[in-house]
Amino acid sequence: MNETTHITARHRDYTGSKIGMWLFLVTELCLFFGPVLLFAMNDIKYPTEFHAASGALDRTLGTLNTVILLTSSLTAALSVASVRRGNNSLAVFLLMMTIALGGVFLFNKYFEWGEKIAHGIYPGSPGLAKLSAGEAVFYGLYFFTTGLHALHVLAGMALLSVMSVLTAAGKVDKNDFIKLENSALYWHLVDIVWIYLFPLFYLIS
Repeated sequence: MNETTHITARHRDYTGSKIGMWLFLVTELCLFFGPVLLFAMNDIKYPTEFHAASGALDRTLGTLNTVILLTSSLTAALSVASVRRGNNSLAVFLLMMTIALGGVFLFNKYFEWGEKIAHGIYPGSPGLAKLSAGEAVFYGLYFFTTGLHALHVLAGMALLSVMSVLTAAGKVDKNDFIKLENSALYWHLVDIVWIYLFPLFYLIS
């Protein structure tokens, strides 16, 4: 009597997963295209008002947040490299660093928003209504676009938190790291979007 051994192998379509992730990232970029286009159109319409409103933003804090996100992209990339070398413990540490840096970014943004809100400048506020039309449009786009970006930072932190748990449990390793790699790609998107938003809002000349 012959016994047949059935070996079940998990199918992994790395190419399909990567293409799917890139397509998703393109849709995310399209999400930011609308407000950026509106900003460019209104900057042409209200150049003086946009320049004045931009000058009232905290450029030092904006620059600091840019450095923070650039550093977090580095730690995210290094976490993928660590898993590929089989060093899961280092990968988890680097993921936790990335998440912490994302938290610092949001903490700084909270204080930056808080400063404007304390002065009565926020969407729908009487203080915003007293500003010129151009400044009101600037701050409306500022709160909407940076708020949308902050939601993406939160989503990225949640995603990387899941990846850190899976990596610590050995469910992400050097033989199966596509989920972590795609998650890192999403975090890089968060970084890239901010690199465009920072000069757009803070460095208008």
